[in-house]
Amino acid sequence: MKCLSLIPSSSPSTTSPILHEIASNHRTHKGIAKVVLKKGKTQLFKNGSPIVYSGAVDRIIGRPPPKTGDIVLVADGTEKPIGWGLYNSISMFCVRLMQLEEEAARDPSCALNIEKLLETRIHAAIQLRRSLGLPSANTNAYRLVNSEGDRLSGLIIDIFGDLAVIASSAAWVEKYKPQIKACISGLDGINYISWRPSIEILKEEGLYISDSKDIYPPIPLERVKVMENGISYLISLEGQKTGFYADQRENRQFISTISDGQKVLDMYCYSGGFALNASRGGATNVTGVDSSLPALELANENIALNNLDPGKISVLRRDATDFMKDALSRNETWDIIIMDPPKLAPRRKVLQSASGMYRNLNSLAMQLTKRGGLLMTCSCSGAMTQSGTFLQTLQAAASIAGRKITVIRQAGAAYDHPIDPSYPEGAYLSNILLRVL
Repeated sequence: MKCLSLIPSSSPSTTSPILHEIASNHRTHKGIAKVVLKKGKTQLFKNGSPIVYSGAVDRIIGRPPPKTGDIVLVADGTEKPIGWGLYNSISMFCVRLMQLEEEAARDPSCALNIEKLLETRIHAAIQLRRSLGLPSANTNAYRLVNSEGDRLSGLIIDIFGDLAVIASSAAWVEKYKPQIKACISGLDGINYISWRPSIEILKEEGLYISDSKDIYPPIPLERVKVMENGISYLISLEGQKTGFYADQRENRQFISTISDGQKVLDMYCYSGGFALNASRGGATNVTGVDSSLPALELANENIALNNLDPGKISVLRRDATDFMKDALSRNETWDIIIMDPPKLAPRRKVLQSASGMYRNLNSLAMQLTKRGGLLMTCSCSGAMTQSGTFLQTLQAAASIAGRKITVIRQAGAAYDHPIDPSYPEGAYLSNILLRVL
């Protein structure tokens, strides 16, 4: 969807905010386009909303017209700048706001300067993680930049030891790839950078790029070893997302605290995160189930890496529904079940059908949970989490299963995944611990 038509430049407002002064006085920024908001929309963005949707734009002033990735001023109806951001001529995300007028007045060095802003925001992200104890002696896998939560919308950076994995989901990130790489390569302890574009999301940004995962410099190994909460993991450089789900770190550790003497089932186990924690926590028997052969190969490598007893922990290649139905036919039960399926509702328009899948999967899991046992069930679908209907779906699952459930614990992503309250869409992970009676 186009971001609206362009009109010629008109005279500036009578006042001269810092952004207007910088744009007028610096040769680099002369002729910068101005995105003017519709009446009644200005306060939303002054309050911190980080993305200007095309529907909030009244007109665009400037010749030549801005191109995708260009810096633009964002202005109120009187054409007075309220901030600046990065433009997209194709996406419904018309401008990703980078800095407000008041912030530019306090720190003019970042105003209309993407290189300096990147440096400043990434430094702030590093300082936040350090204050939270990351990295540490027993954890060197964590999220360094979490898109809107670190005020760099469309940019995600995960750190795995000396490897930085950069996930790009915005056109501006691709445009400023050299600057981002230069900033990250200068960080202490980082020797390799893996660039992983989100192909389908970038299509909506107007970019069609190859499904390539570039690593600089090339790494001779297919696996990278990391540590999380004292447990070692091998991460596949071809794995899902950035290669490792750091968002579940605290939830995995919690499982280790309640698994002593328990029989545990880890559905959709991927590389074995929950299963490994359950086994390390003293579970008498742990079974991991996944349909992906590469994931299970990785899980088996991780079991061996941590010197866990293969007689007490094992993984199986099975379809989740088929496995649970077969287990029901054998009247098998578990003390603790973890249900962490892939994203079933990538878009709101499929939420209804996804809700049915969540309901059916959890109904089967509840029937396999020993009465009085625990079910940790998850949704990584932002559409489900933001709808506020996950608990309702679980209650429907309990009704079908003929079970009674109570909520013991509710959690989301780990604390290195900050969320901007002005952009609640950043909250995607739901992790709910149920007692099943």
